[in-house]
Amino acid sequence: MKKQFLLLLTAVCLSIGSLMAQGNMQRQTPEERTKAAIEKMASLNLDADTKAKTEVILNEFYTAQQKAMQEMRASGSSDRDAFMAKRKELADARDGKLKLIFTQEQMKKWSEEIEPGLRPQRQQNNN
Repeated sequence: MKKQFLLLLTAVCLSIGSLMAQGNMQRQTPEERTKAAIEKMASLNLDADTKAKTEVILNEFYTAQQKAMQEMRASGSSDRDAFMAKRKELADARDGKLKLIFTQEQMKKWSEEIEPGLRPQRQQNNN
């Protein structure tokens, strides 16, 4: 009886641990995403004016992206390709604006190092 109880207790603990490990994947607001992106851009050594302009551009991008996602969900559509095309369009517009305020070196660093780390990542399940 003790062995069965301990086995049950162990199974319950493992189940709870597994659920807790998955975490609560809450979506960030555009402001939170902008703040996180600006923190990752510390290596660009942006001056105050450029940093302020960058914050506005990124906030506009994340707000537009969130709005597009909400519209897609509201319409009942789950066309991932359409959303990815819209996201690419928004990202291209964002990058065009950033090119106007960044130096070539900053833009290269943004494109190669920082921007790929800001893209949403899908978790891989290795089951």
